Amino acid sequence: MFSYDFVSGGVDYDTLESLHRGEVTEWTSALRRSGLFTDAEMDALAAQWSERPGLLLDALLRDADEMTVRRCRLAWSAMDRLAPFQMPIAHSG
Repeated sequence: MFSYDFVSGGVDYDTLESLHRGEVTEWTSALRRSGLFTDAEMDALAAQWSERPGLLLDALLRDADEMTVRRCRLAWSAMDRLAPFQMPIAHSG
């Protein structure tokens, strides 16, 4: 349903990064507003996508062209490799 919006202007790496971090509220809220799913179904999807955001990526890439899928998968893999090393920066004050 939202796959066209996700890839319409090419790969948006900021959006891809937020998805990788599990920030799926924008997507679940939009889907909830569509009325296509019950509240219980949406709660289950939101929980599943928060824990495994790659599932949402799969859904968003369903109708994308092959090159877009490849770009997104490569970027996702790179984020997977970097994720364990990303730590918050401590500030002294």
